[in-house]
Amino acid sequence: MKPGILLIEDDADMRDLVAGHLEHGGFAVHRAEDGIKGQALAMQINPDLILLDLMLPKVDGLTLCQRLRRDERTASIPILMITALGGTKDKVSGFNSGADDYLTKPFDLEELVVRVKALLRRSEHSPLASKHNEILNYGCLTLVPERFEAIWFDQPVRLTHLEFELLHCLLQRHGQTVSPSLILKEVWGYEPDDDIETIRVHVRHLRTKLEPDPRKPRFIKTIYGAGYCLELPSDEQLADLIPMVQEARERSESAKAS
Repeated sequence: MKPGILLIEDDADMRDLVAGHLEHGGFAVHRAEDGIKGQALAMQINPDLILLDLMLPKVDGLTLCQRLRRDERTASIPILMITALGGTKDKVSGFNSGADDYLTKPFDLEELVVRVKALLRRSEHSPLASKHNEILNYGCLTLVPERFEAIWFDQPVRLTHLEFELLHCLLQRHGQTVSPSLILKEVWGYEPDDDIETIRVHVRHLRTKLEPDPRKPRFIKTIYGAGYCLELPSDEQLADLIPMVQEARERSESAKAS
């Protein structure tokens, strides 16, 4: 069975070009020319992946991405944004709205296929999927692959697919500095370019879920000019950290409730 892709793109020439190339590459492509039709099709066909333009009529791509992420029927479908808006702020907005990857127009069609295949390999939707089967544990952190969940100081923390993969990559090398190029290759599945904003955004998201004070990270550290390092506490340090983590968790829950 061919992996199904939903292409939401208002430019007819671009839509036909991308869809034709993907169909020639063995994918089943469904097309929508605006945000409203795109959302309806996503609910109807439950695609393996969504290619989403940002500048759409009726409902823009950022709003649509947020809607798809909030709906449990589409929340876990990989979303690759394709857009002419290539600035750092545009990419940050795209990732913050829930996109898994971001490709700036004009792009090479073969690069698009590489990105698509990388997302499909990681997705639970795709027949190409390959998941981590082992439960990885070190000290206060346990990763549970089948639920994309972290057990952090004995409490479950729900992660997105990308957050899980990023944390898995760092946990495998805890105490070591992991370069952005290695993270991009392992987590996103393609050769890196010079833009690491993709990683920065997802590191920030992880910190908001795991760090007592995300502005002053003590577990997921930035090693400037080199990469990121996951430093987990020793058994001797745990007793002092548990009250701090619990207090931060209670503050977060109180803020959500207010």
